[in-house]
Amino acid sequence: MTLAEQQQHYRQRIDGYLGALIDGLPALAPNLKAAMKHGLLLGGKRVRPFLVYSTGTMLGLDEPRLDPMAAAVECIHAYSLIHDDLPAMDDDKLRRGQPTVHVAFDEATAILAGDALQALAFEELAKCQVTSIEAFKALLVLFSQAAGYQGMVAGQAMDMAATGQTLSLAALEQVHAHKTGALIRASVLMPALTAGISPTAFQALATFAEKLGLAFQVQDDILDVTANTETLGKTQGKDQRDHKATYPALLGLNQAQTKAQTLVDEALSCLASLPYNSEHLAALARYVITRER
Repeated sequence: MTLAEQQQHYRQRIDGYLGALIDGLPALAPNLKAAMKHGLLLGGKRVRPFLVYSTGTMLGLDEPRLDPMAAAVECIHAYSLIHDDLPAMDDDKLRRGQPTVHVAFDEATAILAGDALQALAFEELAKCQVTSIEAFKALLVLFSQAAGYQGMVAGQAMDMAATGQTLSLAALEQVHAHKTGALIRASVLMPALTAGISPTAFQALATFAEKLGLAFQVQDDILDVTANTETLGKTQGKDQRDHKATYPALLGLNQAQTKAQTLVDEALSCLASLPYNSEHLAALARYVITRER
């Protein structure tokens, strides 16, 4: 199966699962439910669920066992985008080619939709099948740290604080290792933790995920410079206009592209050390820096 076929398969699987999940919620607050669905099912690359499914199946876990884990990760990602787009944050009006949630609904509903998706993520995490209560505790800690102060939320705060400043490369990588990388890392390590692999293999996957997360962000920064709004599905050039700390701003476009390639090469080297068929993960790593949106 090609990467494109694999992506389509996993996208259809997670979209079907997420759609049924939202549709199955009681009609307590219909407008809020509609806003949650809008933010969660706008489309997107579904890179994080792809990582959950590809890593898990590589390690011998079947897809139904991975569904709640993939849903939990995507719910957190969707909530982060809804809040990231708010006027108090990045103030974006377009996401995946559609109006952002606060534009399609209103600001208060968008805040609540993000809150509800965050809670729903942990409800899904509770459905994950693990071998022991200790394993579940480890899974919960890994996921919570990736989503919260030690991960994505701290990264967002660091990114906002860095606006208008010139950061060192190390400081910029620290921002994006949290803002973007933490959830990508969790998407790889949660199935690895569930499968109970060796510490050596676990560390190789951790390093792979860290390199991949940074490469993903470098390419995002590059596309903000080189792509157009229609292709991106979000406002092109906004990072530059808002004086965001980005890799092209710090390194220049050519060096940023070189940096992305170096990170992917390092990620692929980690995969090569594993005693598993990591073909799909390797293909995704290569895709990350060739994608156009």
